[in-house]
Amino acid sequence: MKPINVGLLGIGTVGGGTFTVLKRNEEEITRRAGRPIRITAVADKNLELARKVAGADARLTDDAFSVVADPEIDIVVELIGGYGVAKELVLAAIENGKHVVTANKALLAVHGNEIFAAAQSRGVMVAFEAAVAGGIPIIKALREGLSANRIQWLAGIINGTTNFILSEMRDKGLPFADVLKEAQALGYAEADPTFDIEGVDAAHKATIMSAIAFGVPMQFDAAHVEGITKLDSIDIQYVEQLGYRIKLLGISRMRPEGIELRVHPTLIPAKRLIANVEGAMNAVVVHGDAVGATLYYGKGAGAEPTASAVIADLVDVTRLHTADPEHRVPHLAFQPDQVRDLKVLPIEEVVTSYYLRMRVEDKPGVLADITRILADSGISIEAMIQKEAPEGASQTDIIMLTHSTIEKNANAAIAKIEALPVVQGRITRLRMESLQ
Repeated sequence: MKPINVGLLGIGTVGGGTFTVLKRNEEEITRRAGRPIRITAVADKNLELARKVAGADARLTDDAFSVVADPEIDIVVELIGGYGVAKELVLAAIENGKHVVTANKALLAVHGNEIFAAAQSRGVMVAFEAAVAGGIPIIKALREGLSANRIQWLAGIINGTTNFILSEMRDKGLPFADVLKEAQALGYAEADPTFDIEGVDAAHKATIMSAIAFGVPMQFDAAHVEGITKLDSIDIQYVEQLGYRIKLLGISRMRPEGIELRVHPTLIPAKRLIANVEGAMNAVVVHGDAVGATLYYGKGAGAEPTASAVIADLVDVTRLHTADPEHRVPHLAFQPDQVRDLKVLPIEEVVTSYYLRMRVEDKPGVLADITRILADSGISIEAMIQKEAPEGASQTDIIMLTHSTIEKNANAAIAKIEALPVVQGRITRLRMESLQ
């Protein structure tokens, strides 16, 4: 049978892994796909690198637009990244009637609605398993495996860099800045790690998962995003004493009023499986009404894990290459005319529990004043630690865990507590999720 011809845009880490795995497992992949899948054209600005990886097995060029315009190419794999030229290339490929496979979470989170509409109009597929959580097949699980369910919520450790940093801070008791340098030295963090440590990368991925889980458009601009740069190692230690761990989570939850879509450091009970995901690994918990909680775990980055997802998409597209477009799995799991434009709730409307750490004067009546303010705001306390003041010191720490409340009530209570003359400085506030 005639092979499927693939044009590969970008042959860096993931592109090189895709080329290698596709060649190494060619026979097995052909048996699954029903016809050979061959990368016949490679575009990369670094032709020397392209030649080193692909050799004479593909046409090499530094002009990616010539690949998306090539009438012999059936599928374009976009592994360039970013919002700029990648968007132009993807839209050009779609306009030329080519299917697209991409690992570009940023592009889809920001411009996915436009890209999917263009693909729907031209009757082509855009596949993006590799855009979220590397080699973990979470997109397929959400789009197909859980299609009988009303998804109620999902929560994921979907950035390996931040998970490595948090694991090291907990294990070694080191401050954030020191562990970041270690992560950069080991290659877990980029020279400019901003997208990772400020939560932007995780927010891109959470946006994509939320859209598929709930059948809504991509709404990255509405997501609440916090990173881990302000985390103090002392809080990681206190949290451990209370039976919790801190993870940077991407969370999305369906509520009657709308959708929660947020990324921030989160306390999770240490007994939860996801709380024990360490190092650079990823994990996602999805809760459906029929199936309950399901956990997906594995490598979220790297050449061959991500290539695994890219090639899985190539196999899917090859199988459905000649199928009637109306009989393919929709891009966002729901039929295009059934995608609902539900609003993303502002962070002030989120309902969750809280960890509060405050430095206070070590004198009678302080705790009573604080608990009265919380009670007046309808906030009850689940657990508390009051640290004994060091000898000769006049201040000590109080750590509280609250029951669930709406965030605007928590904000108002925190402001009143900070205004007490016995409370020193700002209160450290972290959100908590039981993930039951």
